[in-house]
Amino acid sequence: MKNLYLMRHAKSSWEDPSLADIERPLNQRGRRDAPKMGATLGARLVPMTFHVSPAERAQRTFRGMRKNWSGLKKTHGVTTPPLYTFDYREVLDWIARQPAETDRLALIGHNPALTELVNYFVGPGTMDNLPTAGWVELLLGIDDWSQARHAVGKGELVYRLFPRELSEAD
Repeated sequence: MKNLYLMRHAKSSWEDPSLADIERPLNQRGRRDAPKMGATLGARLVPMTFHVSPAERAQRTFRGMRKNWSGLKKTHGVTTPPLYTFDYREVLDWIARQPAETDRLALIGHNPALTELVNYFVGPGTMDNLPTAGWVELLLGIDDWSQARHAVGKGELVYRLFPRELSEAD
């Protein structure tokens, strides 16, 4: 069994139209949600390595989570260029190349790739949309990441957390 943790970057800003897509930062809501998600996730999970899209909004999401996730350090974030994609098949190909001895993978990436990846592993219609700063944990019935390409429907959604579920006081 393998554990796959997926997080969509927090809400990004469209304020500066001169920025390329990869350069867009977080907006106010994104800057608020990332640390809140980090606090809640850090209360239930030990620090882990995150593979993070090189997009500025994904990088800032990781930095925001670090603020309130005890023990999560800068070195836990690995910039992973193949995760800057909107195609779940490209993410799936990257996952399938990960070392067999790695039992869990945590990714910060983009939609629609992440939503479609959940539906690929768990089943069609499992999730309509992974919201910005949304988090899901999947348990995959595979022994080696190379089997991911053939793991359609072999996953179970074991936990999810969306920013709207957190109270304003958090």
